[in-house]
Amino acid sequence: MADSEQKGMQLLQEAEKKMKTSKGFFGSVFGGGSSKQEDAAELFVRAANAFKMAKKWSMAGEAFCKAAELQLSLGSKHEGATHYVDAGNCYRKGDANEAVNCIQKAIEIYTDMGRFTMAAKHHITVAEIYESELADMEKAVANYEQAADYYKGEESNSSANKCLTKVAEYSAQLENYEKAIDIYEQLGMFAMDNSLLKYSAKDHFFRACVCHMCVDLVNAQLSVQKYEEMFPAFSESRECKLVKNLLKACEEENVDGFTEMLREFDSISRLDKNITAMLLKVKKQLNAEPDLC
Repeated sequence: MADSEQKGMQLLQEAEKKMKTSKGFFGSVFGGGSSKQEDAAELFVRAANAFKMAKKWSMAGEAFCKAAELQLSLGSKHEGATHYVDAGNCYRKGDANEAVNCIQKAIEIYTDMGRFTMAAKHHITVAEIYESELADMEKAVANYEQAADYYKGEESNSSANKCLTKVAEYSAQLENYEKAIDIYEQLGMFAMDNSLLKYSAKDHFFRACVCHMCVDLVNAQLSVQKYEEMFPAFSESRECKLVKNLLKACEEENVDGFTEMLREFDSISRLDKNITAMLLKVKKQLNAEPDLC
């Protein structure tokens, strides 16, 4: 490890020396400045890789950034963006905010080049950093939304819908239920018109129903009817029957019945933590306000 770090430092010094000579008198008068800058960029990359071997992630990230800046000055946007992504991946090992900064620089380059699929891919990476490392769900949602927009523009509907599923999930967690409902309905309608995705439509409508229950139980009942009319197969699903039974329990102020129905359903088909959290919120409201329904 120490040898790798030492090698990285030597390569870094060589790269800095190349940069200085490329800007000097002889480089300007006799040409060859751009050639030396290319050599310097390559040396920065080699230094970064040596630092990666030594697990010196911040130093590796910094070296990749210098390579990116040089490539951009030489007019190579693709190489510049690639190195910013490399830098972001290194910084992610210890400095999530700096990782985001580097990857966003790459995104700006890709969008400027019209490479929106690549930009979308890296918006997802930024969203994942906000999810797992920085715990900022609002910024995660914003990046998933932007990725979905770019994918839609490139007719990559499957990738766009995966991002929108995340947007709906986190919007519900943030109690932005109306936004979550709108997205789940969009996803459900898209799925029910696609023979390969039809089975997933019921899940999207089920999630929309649960979001409705967190807002207004009357609207939740109306939404069930609407989804049954739109997609008759939904009415035969266990999810639809569960929602109807839970709504009936709310009408009857039957907290025990509500709990038992959830337990029975969960024993056969596990409810994920987000659905469970929302339904527990409904149950808490039922406990706290007997006249809720």
